[in-house]
Amino acid sequence: MTGIDVERVRRDTAGAERVAHLNNAGSALPPRQVVDAVVGHLRLEEQIGGYEAAAEQEERIEHTYDALARLLGAGRDDIAVVENATRAWDMAFYSLRWAPGDRILTARAEYASNAVAFLQTARRHGVRVDVVPDDEHGQLDVDALRSMIDDRVRLVAVSHVPTQGGLVNPAAEIGRVAREAGVVYLLDACQSVGQIALDVDEIGCDLLSGTGRKYLRGPRGTGFLYASPRVREELEPPFLDLHSASWTSSDSYVVRADARRFETWEGNFAGKIGLGVAVDYALALGLPAIEARVTALAATLRARLRDLPGVHLHDRGARQCGLVTFTVDGHDSHAVASALRAARVNVSVTSAAYARWDFGARDLASAVRASVHYYNTDAEIDRLVSALPQAG
Repeated sequence: MTGIDVERVRRDTAGAERVAHLNNAGSALPPRQVVDAVVGHLRLEEQIGGYEAAAEQEERIEHTYDALARLLGAGRDDIAVVENATRAWDMAFYSLRWAPGDRILTARAEYASNAVAFLQTARRHGVRVDVVPDDEHGQLDVDALRSMIDDRVRLVAVSHVPTQGGLVNPAAEIGRVAREAGVVYLLDACQSVGQIALDVDEIGCDLLSGTGRKYLRGPRGTGFLYASPRVREELEPPFLDLHSASWTSSDSYVVRADARRFETWEGNFAGKIGLGVAVDYALALGLPAIEARVTALAATLRARLRDLPGVHLHDRGARQCGLVTFTVDGHDSHAVASALRAARVNVSVTSAAYARWDFGARDLASAVRASVHYYNTDAEIDRLVSALPQAG
């Protein structure tokens, strides 16, 4: 695995010598450059005031839009920066106008928060939610998607990388089907952005949501939305304020033209600056190099786990990424995660409550999720494997 100076990025990562952090799909360890940027802006607010600090640092705040645009192959006017990925996704989804009989097409591996929004909209507006079958690899079946498209399909909404495993859904192939049919395509890139190179034109999505805290290694409480000019003017956000719209007369308003129509006036300016620094850090390393190292580390971890008796891998997909899910016979997943934490190995647990259409079909109640990043090492993988309880 070459292309990234692992010793250097670990020097930039304060926690790297304290813990084997294999919970990057939850929240990655930020590099010191990000922490310094966030703390530095908070110190400036402390010294001169919040409004004044924002005015003084306007160039750095605005740079975040340029950095995200470069990361996604978009224009700066296509980017909104909000408080988290859920808010970004919700602002896009709840901007769509629904009529009874409209259809939403989604994947079996869809995330709980998105599924709940689909079901709420179905209840409110008489919309139908149809789950596209998996193909033989466990990812969304693109041919099945194509066959399910009709003139009532209003939205195709898919998680690029589901929270409960390592599969990578075929985002660009889905985009071609949606584009051919003239259907709005919303991609949840929460788990993929920062570990996989993304280009919104190649993918063909109209809307894409992402977070700062996961593979981008940015601050918590930061998220963003890409909104294409193709659909943006048709989408009025579910709520507006004086930032997203202008009060033009006593009884009228105009929604702003760019993607910042999905923002609100107040925000976390320190976090926004830190997000831009995190994106710059990833771009400097190069997303192809990041993806290659993350994919290789995950493959190493899967190979090590596969050799252990009583350990079962649950990742699906023809293409797999940095999320690795597994169970250990005779041990509850939470107990396994606790044992690993005691050995200073951070992982998380993903449960059926997060992915009922997927885990329910596979009769899985939960699984341990280890998620590697480029600053992780083979030695840390060894620590995880050594600290696992023996299968019972």
